[in-house]
Amino acid sequence: MTTPPPQGQNPFAQGQPPQGQNPFAQGQPPQGQTAPQGYPQQPAAPYAPVPPQRPKRGIKQYLRIAVVIIALIGAGIGWMASRDDANTAKVGDCMSIGNPDSATNPELEVVDCGSSKAAYKVEQKKSDDSGCDRNKYAEYTETGGSSDFTLCLSEYSAK
Repeated sequence: MTTPPPQGQNPFAQGQPPQGQNPFAQGQPPQGQTAPQGYPQQPAAPYAPVPPQRPKRGIKQYLRIAVVIIALIGAGIGWMASRDDANTAKVGDCMSIGNPDSATNPELEVVDCGSSKAAYKVEQKKSDDSGCDRNKYAEYTETGGSSDFTLCLSEYSAK
């Protein structure tokens, strides 16, 4: 049988601190003395903290960058290739035919009128579907793009 502990005492206490001292204080000077100014109260850490390192870039990040660069290059090439297409032609421009055997995709391209490639000259450019006078002009119509148009072309030979 066990007997209850006396009131006011902790049965689990392993030792009592001396009277007048805080058992949880660390680095306190003995009573009656003061700590020197400018020095830490706690003991110094055995090593200095290491600054965080910059995270390394993974292969996925490099792949993402490469995809963006390739897309920009592709867009630039597409833009450069489409600058001389038939949709940019104006009245007075000369045109060459890249694929003369095709009735659906002749690959018309704006060229300099002094060029040996110049085969046709743009006489009219229409945004409606009225068509061209077939007795005077060859007709090229483009639909389904951002703007539908018809070019009325006359044969051209460099002089």
